[in-house]
Amino acid sequence: MGTSVMNKDNVNGSRISHWKQKELYFLVTCAFVFYIIIIRRSLQLSHDHYKKLFGLRLGWLIPHHLNDVSDAQWRNFRGNIPVLTLVFGIFTLLANLMRAFFNLKAGGMSIVWLLFSLAYLSYLHGACIIFILAIATINFLLVKIFARKKYFPLVVWGYNILFLLCNRIYEGYSFSIFGHRWAFLDNYRGSFRWHICFNFVVLRMISFGFDYHWTNQDSHFDHEKHYQRCHICKSGKSCYQVLQERSLPNDKFGYTIYLCYLVYAPLYIAGPILSFNAFASQLDVPQNTNSLRNVTLYGFRWVLSLLLVELMTHLFYYNAFANSGLWKHLSPLDVFIIGYGVLNFMWLKFLLIWRFFRFWSLINGIETPENMPKCINNCHNMEGFWKNWHASFNKWLVRYMYIPLGGSRKKLLNVWVVFTFVAIWHDLEWKLLSWAWLTCLFFIPEMVLKSAAKTFQAESSFGECIFRELSAVAGAVTITCLMVANLIGFVIGPTGVNWLLSSFLHKEGLPVLGGMLVTFYIGTKPEYLQLMFLIDEAKQRSS
Repeated sequence: MGTSVMNKDNVNGSRISHWKQKELYFLVTCAFVFYIIIIRRSLQLSHDHYKKLFGLRLGWLIPHHLNDVSDAQWRNFRGNIPVLTLVFGIFTLLANLMRAFFNLKAGGMSIVWLLFSLAYLSYLHGACIIFILAIATINFLLVKIFARKKYFPLVVWGYNILFLLCNRIYEGYSFSIFGHRWAFLDNYRGSFRWHICFNFVVLRMISFGFDYHWTNQDSHFDHEKHYQRCHICKSGKSCYQVLQERSLPNDKFGYTIYLCYLVYAPLYIAGPILSFNAFASQLDVPQNTNSLRNVTLYGFRWVLSLLLVELMTHLFYYNAFANSGLWKHLSPLDVFIIGYGVLNFMWLKFLLIWRFFRFWSLINGIETPENMPKCINNCHNMEGFWKNWHASFNKWLVRYMYIPLGGSRKKLLNVWVVFTFVAIWHDLEWKLLSWAWLTCLFFIPEMVLKSAAKTFQAESSFGECIFRELSAVAGAVTITCLMVANLIGFVIGPTGVNWLLSSFLHKEGLPVLGGMLVTFYIGTKPEYLQLMFLIDEAKQRSS
């Protein structure tokens, strides 16, 4: 009797496995067809409209093709790669030689890197380096004076947000406001606007303040539980999270190390962001979690990614369409393709910028969190998307904003505060605030669907089936919402909302909207995502 039941279970299991295999093949085929359609239509759009687009230059990778360099941020970074490589190469060589010959620790290396970084900032900002040092010095004094007070968070946040706003409103200030005798310094403002880079300095000043504030307080971080799960810590090394959570002695919170942390050259312009605790620890003992071989491979992969972006901008002119305003005259399907293309380009652009600077930081012994650890097309929910986009900023927000505000207990309220700060931190623009508030609004359906899906999953095997389907629906809605939020935030602006709604809720647009939802539903089915889970597992095994 028992044997027959077991055989029956085996047969049923085999049928289910066979059905899932067929479903997986079907889903992969659908995804393949989806990308064929996207690529063919993108090529056609670029070929038909290139004469009406702005920001195209003569290409070098493919003969007789133009290159889309309409994105100002990408154009500036791309043009400065040779100079940045030379500068960081010289800094790295000198810093490592001095560490080796003089056996320098945190104190000595902070002076070395502070001198290099101040020389670097003098070229970037000229006389405006005075503003940076003045604001940073006052912040240091406020931290030292008020660190043990209960109202310390209000002091630090208030001071830093004040300058975050004032720097933007007054466009970095003019020396003439201090008197005519100083007006001549406005002729020596360097090659790069200091108040743009200062956004990252603000994050570091807040990090320094709170890491010092928490030195004598009990940590909520469970070290024992972490050591059991972390394969890096099990091997006898210290991972980034341990370095961040481990309190430092008071002598590490000196003015020299503080300034070095704020203006550390490899991470100054764009990050990635790391906490003061982690920086000061690695200044003393360089990171050992990434071998020289792994760092070299990291650099080689960066070169391959650069070639991929160049190939993309030679073939598809997504940003030129977005910047020229030509998208207003296209069909809803074409607008969707351009929006999807812009999102993928943005992911690749930021991946290259952040990994370039992280590479130089790694060579110099400072490990930072990896931004963009997952491909954008492998993020099937909003929470996962933000954890894997500007990942180091996300970690910073969780540590210094989200948890102090109450964490998951007040999640629905906290996301509004956090994303409003993120928008203001980026720039004072209505379209960024619209993007932030739309993102918060779109979090609500995802939370509801996730909650409903978990309820069904716990009930029965039928409930598990419902859970799978609801998860896929939630993923489809999330990706669509992300595209809408990013289109409004970075392409069409808040003024284009009415046009977007009228286009997609029209007779011609409804089939496109339905097709988008079905496509994303298929793309987020658990069976298809198994491929991505296998990729993630392979990464973990190789690390």
